[in-house]
Amino acid sequence: MNRAIFTKISASAAIFLLAACSDGGPTEAGGSTPPPAGQKQAVAQRTSEIQSPVEITYRIIGTPIVGQPVALDLQFESSFGATPYQVTYRVNDETALQMPEAQSRVVSISPSSEDEKVAQQVTVVPLREGRLYLNVAAVIETENGSMRTVTAVPIQVGADAAREIVENGEVSTDDKGNLIRTLPASED
Repeated sequence: MNRAIFTKISASAAIFLLAACSDGGPTEAGGSTPPPAGQKQAVAQRTSEIQSPVEITYRIIGTPIVGQPVALDLQFESSFGATPYQVTYRVNDETALQMPEAQSRVVSISPSSEDEKVAQQVTVVPLREGRLYLNVAAVIETENGSMRTVTAVPIQVGADAAREIVENGEVSTDDKGNLIRTLPASED
C-alpha cells in the first residue's frame, strides 16, 4: 500500500530578534532616545501569528518498512525571499533510524526568486518499528543574527498503535474563535 503523508509545519520554534525602533542609540540611563518633536515613536506590534523564517513541508513516499530505505520529499519556503540559508538533517538515535552515507547532512540553499519553494529529497533507513524522527533545521543569517526553524519529521514504521486520547477540562472558544481548554483547579 502506498501511503503519502503531507503535513505543513509552521514551526513556532523560530525566535525573532527586533532592533530598537529609535533614531539613535541608548541614552545614558539605558533607554532609547525620545523621538524628535512632532514625530510619533514607532512601536513594534505583532500583526499576525509568529512566523518562522523557513516554512518546512514534507511528504513520506511509500510505506516505511524496517531495513528498507524510505524517501521523504521536503519543501522549504523562506520568508526572507531570495536570501540563502542552510539546512541540516540529523537523527538522534542511530540505532532506530539511519541516513545512508551518500545522503548529505548539510545543504546550502540559494533560492533564485522571492517566492520560490525549494524541494529536497532525503533518504533514511528505519531499523526498528515505532515512531521515529528525522530532525530538520533551517538557518538564515541576517544582519541581526541567525534565525532558525527546527522541525521533527515523524516516520511511523510498522503497525500504527492506536492511541487513546484522554481529554481533561472543558473546551470553549474565545472572541476570535480560538479553542480554549479550561482545566479544573485542585483544592487540596
